[in-house]
Amino acid sequence: MSSFSFKSFSWRKSKSDSGNSFSPEEERFLTENMGTLRVPEIVPSPAEDCDRLKKAFDGWGTDEKALIRILGQRNAAQRKAIRETYVELYNEGLIDRINNELSGDFRKAAILWAYDPAERDARLANEALRSYKKGIHELQVLIEIACATSPHHLMAVRQAYCSLFDCSLEEDIFSTVSMPLRKLLVGMVSSFRHDKEVVDGIVADSEADLLHDAIKAKQINHSGVIWILSTRNFFQLRATFACYKQKYGKPIDQDIVKCGNSDLESLFKIAILCIDTPEKHFAKVINKAIVGLGTDEDSLTRAIVSRAEIDTMKIREEYANMFKSKLDDDVIGDTSGDYKDILMILLGAKV
Repeated sequence: MSSFSFKSFSWRKSKSDSGNSFSPEEERFLTENMGTLRVPEIVPSPAEDCDRLKKAFDGWGTDEKALIRILGQRNAAQRKAIRETYVELYNEGLIDRINNELSGDFRKAAILWAYDPAERDARLANEALRSYKKGIHELQVLIEIACATSPHHLMAVRQAYCSLFDCSLEEDIFSTVSMPLRKLLVGMVSSFRHDKEVVDGIVADSEADLLHDAIKAKQINHSGVIWILSTRNFFQLRATFACYKQKYGKPIDQDIVKCGNSDLESLFKIAILCIDTPEKHFAKVINKAIVGLGTDEDSLTRAIVSRAEIDTMKIREEYANMFKSKLDDDVIGDTSGDYKDILMILLGAKV
C-alpha cells in the first residue's frame, strides 16, 4: 500500500441584560446571515412576551398560535431574555412549561427552538451518541455542529455539553463510537478554527496535493487529513477544495468514493460539504426527510430550527436548484397542524 507524508434586533438591552452568553463573533454569526427568521421592527419587552405566553398556557387549552407567533419571531438573544424573565416572574422554567403543555413533533420543535442554540446542539449531540444505532443518519449531527457552525458556537456547545452531561463531548464520542469513525469525530469536535477570512494560496495548493495523495493511497483517516479539515479556517479550506478541483478535475467529495463506500467515507463527504457549501447539505437533509414513505420529522426539525437564523434563504435557493421544487411547498405538503406552523414561521411565513 502506498503512503503519503504530512508536513504541514430591536429591543434595547438594559445593563442587567448585558451578561448574555454570545461573544461579538457569535452575535455577528447569528445576525449577519441569510436566515429566514423574521423579527418584528418593534418587539415587546421580555416581560410583555412572558405575560402573553403565560396567558397562552393558562387559558382554556393552550393557545398554540400565540406561542408560535411570539417565540417564532424572536432571535436567540431575545429568546434567552424571555427564558430568564419567565423564571423570574413565575418561578417555573419556560421550557418545562412548554414540555408539559405541548405534545408530539410540535413540542420537540418548540423546545429545540426555545433552547439556547449551544444547549440545543449539545442535547442533539448527546441524543445522537445515546442512540442504539450510530450510523450516518445519527452521527452527521456531530459533523454539522463541528463543520457548519462558527468556531465560537462549537466552543459554546462543548461547554454546554460538559455542564449538562458531566463529561466532555470528546469523552462521550470516545466511549460510544468505534474506530475509525471515532478518530474523525473527535478530531472535528475538539478543534478551534481561526474565525477570519484569511487565505494562503500556497498552502491551499500544497494541501490540495496532500489530500489528493491521501485519497489516492486510501488513507483519508490519516491524522494529517483530519488536522487540515479540523483546524484550517473555512475560507482557507474552500480555497483548498477549489484548488483540488482545478488541479485534479473533480470535486474532492466525489473523489473520496475511490477510498470506498463505508460510513467513514460518507462522514468525510458530509464534513467537506458542510465546510464548503452547508446549504447544499441541509437541502439534502430536508429533501431526504420528506420524500418517500413517511416523514423523518427529527431531521426536518433539526435542519430548519438550527439554520433559521443562519442560512435558510440559501438552503431554499439550493433546494430549488437541486430538486426542482419549492422547499416551502414540500414542507407544507408533508406536515400539518401546529408542527407545520412552527416550521413555516421559522421559514419566514406568516402564521
